[in-house]
Amino acid sequence: MAEIFNLLFNPLPNGVMTVLTGVSLLYWVFVLFSGDGLDFGVDGDLDVDVAGDISDVDGDADTGDLQSGFFSKALDFINVGKAPIMVIVTLFKFIGWIITITTSLFISVGQFGYWSLLILIPIFIITYFLMHWITKPIAKFYENVGYHGEDPLDFLGRTGMMKSSVDGGKIGSAEFKINKDVIRLNVKSFDGQAIAYNDEVIVVDEDKNQKIYFVQKDINIRNI
Repeated sequence: MAEIFNLLFNPLPNGVMTVLTGVSLLYWVFVLFSGDGLDFGVDGDLDVDVAGDISDVDGDADTGDLQSGFFSKALDFINVGKAPIMVIVTLFKFIGWIITITTSLFISVGQFGYWSLLILIPIFIITYFLMHWITKPIAKFYENVGYHGEDPLDFLGRTGMMKSSVDGGKIGSAEFKINKDVIRLNVKSFDGQAIAYNDEVIVVDEDKNQKIYFVQKDINIRNI
């Protein structure tokens, strides 16, 4: 037993991956005993901006679109969206943990101290590519049971705060609080009129293709 415990936490990379995997295990135990059962679709505690580009865009959207496109393709490669993201994250940690433990049996990295954590970089890369194939049957399973991804957030009518200034066709950004989450979206002025930094705005329309939301100043008792 002592040898197994030592292997799980030594060298340092093993300890890090054991803790990360343990956190996911505790999450699923909590989900099981909280009354939700094994509803793998529960992703409520994950702070992810799923409806907009979180990069702070002020003017030129080309870079943001490229980053958003690359990020979306990277997630799609491991079937995020076709299966609940917490299932994907848990599986990623588990596979990475197994590879890390196995690697420590053949490569002595403990002598490098904190530098031994660098071995996690190639392990994460290998895990990422393995996940493409490992998650395929999982995605197929969720497709068969009628899972179609997380419900998209509806931002129309929501109010937020500008984090840049916009006018004409200029693209800026605004923050919106939904429950306890703060989500930043790419926005344009609906009618082309100037909207200043820190102005309160309301979403009145959207361009679903470019993931850009059209806003106008929100006139209320606080800013009259």
